[in-house]
Amino acid sequence: MLEVRGLNAWYGESHILHGVDFEVREGEVVTLLGRNGAGKTTTMKSIMGLVPRREGSIRYRGAETIGLSSNAVARAGIAICPEERGIFASLSVTENLMLPPIVAPGGLDIPTIYTLFPNLRERAGTAQGTKLSGGEQQMLAIARILRTGAKLLLLDEPTEGLAPVIVQQIGRTIREIKQRGFTVLLVEQNFRFAATVADRHYVMEHGRVIDMIPNGALEANMDKLHTYLGV
Repeated sequence: MLEVRGLNAWYGESHILHGVDFEVREGEVVTLLGRNGAGKTTTMKSIMGLVPRREGSIRYRGAETIGLSSNAVARAGIAICPEERGIFASLSVTENLMLPPIVAPGGLDIPTIYTLFPNLRERAGTAQGTKLSGGEQQMLAIARILRTGAKLLLLDEPTEGLAPVIVQQIGRTIREIKQRGFTVLLVEQNFRFAATVADRHYVMEHGRVIDMIPNGALEANMDKLHTYLGV
């Protein structure tokens, strides 16, 4: 579904990505693992067309997208849930959910979303974005892109700073949306969480992909993973 080859990216004069290569097959959950500053988030933003200078190839369903605007990438069927979540503080839960446009058929309707996220159903009509807990804001940020019909979802650090019980709920949600036919590219530092949801893991370091570990081989590669991640 997604094929990234020789991806380079810059912020101003800073060369952040150095020939990144990886692929995501339809129906997979794939993680990008790595320490802070490894280039994971820049990779996500590059896929979405949110980095001003990029070179290389990003193919979605066989079509080259490296030259497309972020708006065109989104309309092609890729959606991002950013690390900062991007919840509109003055809008209610339902209003936040209804903001993104429908880009393709196959998105989840509001009743299904509220079944997936019962916390949001309870807060739907009254709670403004600023009144939600961190976990509820993360659920809302994920729920919002499930409506759009995008089939490739980019989730950037969805568990960061959340209580363990909320992390478990996010994990259940990722497994559920995979069963519903969505494909997920996940940026994570918590590889123990990633192991509960992902099929494969790409390890990034200094703006490059340096290894790929299938989820079934994670235990056998634990010493190597500890070295990569510094944990």
